[in-house]
Amino acid sequence: MTKGMNPRRGAGAEQEELPRGKRGHILMRMGRYIFHSWPLFLLAVALTLLSNQLSLMGPMYSGEAIDAIADPGGVNFALAWENIVWMLICYVASAVLSYLLSVVMVFLTQRVVYAMRRQLFEKLTTLPVGYFDTHQAGDIISRVSYDIDVVNASLSQDVVQVMTSIYTVVGSLIFMWQISRPMILIFVVTVPISILFTRYRSRKVRPLFRVRSRKLGELNGYAEEMLSGSRTIRIYDREREIGGAFHARNHDAMEAYYQADYYGAALGPSVNFINNLSISLVTIFGGILYMYSQSGTVSDTSMFFITLGGVAMFVQYARKFAGPINEFANILHEFQSAFAAAERVFRVIDEEPEPADASDARILTEVRGQVDMERVSFGYTPERMILHDITIHARPGETIAIVGPTGAGKTTIINLLMRFYDSSEGRILLDGDALQHITRNSLRGAYTMVLQDTWLFHGSIYENIAYGREGATLEEVREAARAAHIDGFIMHLPEGYDTILSDDGVNLSKGQRQLITIARAMLAHTRMLILDEATSNVDSRTEIRIQQAMNTLMQGKTSFVIAHRLSTIQNADRILVLQNGQVTEQGTHNELLAAGGFYASLYNAQFS
Repeated sequence: MTKGMNPRRGAGAEQEELPRGKRGHILMRMGRYIFHSWPLFLLAVALTLLSNQLSLMGPMYSGEAIDAIADPGGVNFALAWENIVWMLICYVASAVLSYLLSVVMVFLTQRVVYAMRRQLFEKLTTLPVGYFDTHQAGDIISRVSYDIDVVNASLSQDVVQVMTSIYTVVGSLIFMWQISRPMILIFVVTVPISILFTRYRSRKVRPLFRVRSRKLGELNGYAEEMLSGSRTIRIYDREREIGGAFHARNHDAMEAYYQADYYGAALGPSVNFINNLSISLVTIFGGILYMYSQSGTVSDTSMFFITLGGVAMFVQYARKFAGPINEFANILHEFQSAFAAAERVFRVIDEEPEPADASDARILTEVRGQVDMERVSFGYTPERMILHDITIHARPGETIAIVGPTGAGKTTIINLLMRFYDSSEGRILLDGDALQHITRNSLRGAYTMVLQDTWLFHGSIYENIAYGREGATLEEVREAARAAHIDGFIMHLPEGYDTILSDDGVNLSKGQRQLITIARAMLAHTRMLILDEATSNVDSRTEIRIQQAMNTLMQGKTSFVIAHRLSTIQNADRILVLQNGQVTEQGTHNELLAAGGFYASLYNAQFS
């Protein structure tokens, strides 16, 4: 992309809300990940049912024990102890099964997170380059790590809680119906109030969680950007300004967290108050019915008859019935966060990948290296064109140098040659075939690139250089390193070629990192080269040696060289001068000097 023309929006640009119909599929999509491991899911369901069934039987035995003790004919210790033992067995067995359930859910959720994170990362590898030009790296990392972790926490805890709550509510309702039907009328009033309040509150809270996830993505994106430029920040003594900007974003993120948690936290206590009120009414109403039952006003066959043990059982089942409703309010609070996080993950997964190759696209096998750009125009946005009517013809083995001021469109030409973007007008041919009729992988594999921005990964120096050609031997790597004048430095390291580079090679100088990437390019056997300021990070003496190696490397290969140091391109077959997206001059070094145009002024400015 032309430098200075990056249309980066950042994480904050993604504010539009999913359509209601599509938003309704988010939970279903989360569920599909669970069903992929259906044996574990069925086992979790079975453990949930057994554990809760045993837990629901406990109050029944405790009520029987109370009735055995409160029997007017005398205490029946045998029956009381028998029910107590069965009650303990039920509760202990339920606890063991709950533990096994939590273990199963750990395995299940880890599989879900693994599948989701793998799918997300694989999708990122298929997205066009333009996606990464418009999204901050920190925000993308936040989706891969934080957002999926939020989904994981919700699945591992809340899904089990939902299954448990549903079974507990239904089971408790059945037991309460068998004990005393009149007392259930209390819940006819309180439960709808809880449901309506929860629904109303959740609609208010849902957007706040979406804002919270977005603000955290913005904070991570800014932190990643500033940390990568820490040296420049110190050079210009901008720590205070950067700290202030971070503080502002951190405050926004904190405020978003506060708003989501504050308004979401009010849901649980409110529903808990309603449920506690219903339990109090159950206790009062149960006591009144028990007194009527003991006074002989109602017969033991009447629906209004209840024993002391029955009251105790009903109160326990009422707590079990009301508890999950309160839990559901808290779960819904957490689900809002998981929903917002999943929505951000699915946004990336739903992004359009790089367009598929045409059905008649061929795989490059033997590349001659003839490149033709015919009247090509291009803009990253339709309203602002970068290149205007560019025509370039590169014969096999020619070296084409491209010079011009910053922002002229030099790197944009490289992006089009590699088909990171497709031209808006005109066409680009390779060996007579339009790029659209060549598979992208074989097209990009036909080039070797050395960029101004070096990229090294955590691994040995050998692995970083051998990245240029799979299966390269150590001797082949050393030969490439010698050609790049880096072998001597490497051999003086304690571990030689086995020396481990830290992330992006920060334990090397910029020039050393550049030399390693040049050695990597020398190792690759391709017919075409792209050199984008390849010697910008080396000193003048090293540049001479590198240029000699480059001349050897470029022999017989079609090469496109972008350079600001005009001394590196004097031997190019043709030099193109790019200004404002147009080729204003072209010719050899001597021809352009003789013409006395813009190139001559650049050259004289550098060497006067």
